[in-house]
Amino acid sequence: MLVFYAILKGQRRHDLAEQTEFDVAIIGAGIAGASLACELSPDVSVLLLEMEAQPGYHSTGRSAAMFVDSYGPPPIRALSRASADFLESPPKGFSESPLLSQRGVIMIARNDQLTSLENMVGDLSDSGGVRRLDAAETEAAIPILRKGYVAAGFANDRVSDIDVNALHQGYLRKFRSSGGIIKTASKVIETKHTLGRWQVTTSNGTYAAKTIVNAAGAWADSIGKMAGAEAIGLIPKRRTAMVVAAPSGVNPDSWPMVIDIDEQFYLKPDAGRLLISPADETSSLPCDVQPDELDVAICVDRIETAFDLPIRRIENKWAGLRSFVDDKCPVCGFDDTVEGFFWLAGQGGYGIQTAPALAVIAACLIMDRSVPQHLLDHGIDLADLAPGRSTLKTDRKENLKRRIS
Repeated sequence: MLVFYAILKGQRRHDLAEQTEFDVAIIGAGIAGASLACELSPDVSVLLLEMEAQPGYHSTGRSAAMFVDSYGPPPIRALSRASADFLESPPKGFSESPLLSQRGVIMIARNDQLTSLENMVGDLSDSGGVRRLDAAETEAAIPILRKGYVAAGFANDRVSDIDVNALHQGYLRKFRSSGGIIKTASKVIETKHTLGRWQVTTSNGTYAAKTIVNAAGAWADSIGKMAGAEAIGLIPKRRTAMVVAAPSGVNPDSWPMVIDIDEQFYLKPDAGRLLISPADETSSLPCDVQPDELDVAICVDRIETAFDLPIRRIENKWAGLRSFVDDKCPVCGFDDTVEGFFWLAGQGGYGIQTAPALAVIAACLIMDRSVPQHLLDHGIDLADLAPGRSTLKTDRKENLKRRIS
């Protein structure tokens, strides 16, 4: 069992900002780190470290997130279903505005893509709210779709926009109100484990903690290497997005999001404009990634081919990193060989919509508590999230199952 040491006795609340010893230090203040910090802070002392001047500067702050519980591999779908209640009805005072707003999605397919569409419709046959559309129905639902482009589509009505900023800031606000400390502009330079505790040296000070959590996004394998942990094979992938004007005199806000069935592009209404992307996944080094002009040109070509939407000017463009391991599922658990080192990485393009459930699971594992049954009932298996899961031995899988029983 993880034994937590207390904050120094007699320490006053106004001295907390100068505190250097914590139960848990979390590296990375994006949605993963912020949500876990919020879950842990009512019970233990938590330090949240962020290398940038503001939390969520990289992937979280550049995400055009949707809540789609039929999206991704089975473990992702289970985590998304388990996160739905929180996103639909967050705790009182968590956010001044709703976290979700109804959107809907239509996946479209040309004649040469019908096999892909039928396979996906079959895969989602047990999901409510999914309807197959013929060409005429698809064109009627998407006013600017170029006539004759699609052969069929399917609509998923159980899809919502996520207010990413409201979700992220809600977690950070609740974390601070529980006495949590966040240090920005604090890039981790060195980690050292001695006598049962970690010393974390940053560009803004040195801190001690019993446990460190690696929620560093695209930099997670670098942090793992620094701590002496085996790499999880994390691959950051660039995703490009841009905003363009809607057709003159048209307000697209009530339209569904439109996604190519093979995910070659997508188009999403965005405050009276249109957010478009080539849905690229180009491997990248961890960095402050910027859009590549070739990806921008490819996106414009694909969008103009599929839609009656001449693009004269790009109003805004950016790129973000979505980091994956081989099976495209998160890595959540203590490292096999390095004491007190916890992974919370590899959320890929699903990190926002799975954050509520994944944060609770991570907090339970760190504090050696049982994961709530109401989350597990959605089909979550901790063995699917564990570090080193591709080589997990049978006995370890059984131990994980016993932990949640």
